[in-house]
Amino acid sequence: MAPRDATQPARRVIVLGSTGSIGTQTLEVIEHLCALERGAGREASLRVVGLAAGRGARLLAHQAEALARAGTPVVTALADEVGTPGGCTFTGPGAARALVEQVECDVVVAAIAGVAGLEATLAAVRLGRAVALANKESLVAAGGLIVPLALKSGAALLPVDSEHSAIWQCLLGLGGGEGLTPPLVLGEQVSRLVLTASGGPFRSRSLAEVYHAPPAEALRHPTWTMGRKVTLDSATLTNKALEVIEAHWLFGVSEDRLGVLIHPQSVVHSMVELRDGSVLAQLGAPDMRVPIQFALSWPGHAPAQERQARLGLARGAALEFFEADEARFEPLALARRAIVAGGTAGAVFNAASEQAAELYLAGDARVPFGKLAELARGAMDAVAPAELRSLEDVLCADAAARRAVLELAGVPVDGRGATHG
Repeated sequence: MAPRDATQPARRVIVLGSTGSIGTQTLEVIEHLCALERGAGREASLRVVGLAAGRGARLLAHQAEALARAGTPVVTALADEVGTPGGCTFTGPGAARALVEQVECDVVVAAIAGVAGLEATLAAVRLGRAVALANKESLVAAGGLIVPLALKSGAALLPVDSEHSAIWQCLLGLGGGEGLTPPLVLGEQVSRLVLTASGGPFRSRSLAEVYHAPPAEALRHPTWTMGRKVTLDSATLTNKALEVIEAHWLFGVSEDRLGVLIHPQSVVHSMVELRDGSVLAQLGAPDMRVPIQFALSWPGHAPAQERQARLGLARGAALEFFEADEARFEPLALARRAIVAGGTAGAVFNAASEQAAELYLAGDARVPFGKLAELARGAMDAVAPAELRSLEDVLCADAAARRAVLELAGVPVDGRGATHG
């Protein structure tokens, strides 16, 4: 990390989703970066000014208290009004958005899962904040809103997903500096972006074999430690499908310039194929702190934490790659369909996948593992893509897709879309 000009104030950071996996690791990374600078006799270049969470009042309060004891008081926001910690400034469904709009900051780490984080992300982009984007669902559901808004406001979208961070780092290696910071439109020099996927716990088993696999099996990811929803999505490759759509928006490439390879070792995080046939790849141990740290410290590469795993290629581990069969992993085909259709198609795909996952993880016998992609496809068939003009269009598509999944699964719903049973 390059020394900071002493005349520059510390960059103020808001962490949305601070109690989740990415949020807690973000705070750990910031503490590490600040300690490095203090150890070198420099003032810290990052200062947390706000924390937001959907739930987890106790942990949110603990995080705020720890920062205050370290001399960094923060403003907190909690969407769940039940059990709100004392001193929490913003509460209720719009708490995260209010935090972003009312607390001055330079960087917003968007790590609230699902469409729940979209409103606050839109607010940050509208205000021209740099957004370290760990919530892929925002671009999947509303890339058509976010990207034009970012181009207008000057907001940078700094990738935090390991695959998109890898692509970004490869592109920076080509030269061009800030001109290669998303959102952007890649020119003809790049022929294709290739995202890698571990394949999850079922990569070598047929869909028939795992059709009735219980959640406990689907949640045993072979290489990454993540939340339940993203771990399940890795087992179906829905997570990779969402990342394909995210890459489309971040790097401005069409679906035919996006590929996916199964790479069980999770060492090569993504690749950039150039038109002359050469391929750039970014390699690293599977640790989300690496892309988080790069988003917060770029264009430099700060030293890693001592306890972080290091990549040891000399240890003789093989690196394997396999084509991702889109018949076996149908969500990849659905992602391409959403990109081509445009409008609210991404919002429908995302919401349908989320609703199906919620039913499966809740143990609903009507939704076995093997039916997850089928339900997402059925919702996309039932809910035609509409023009995407506002957040309301996203929310309407989201609600329609969820209702379609419930109906296809045979789950009774009332007029408001609430489930019964």
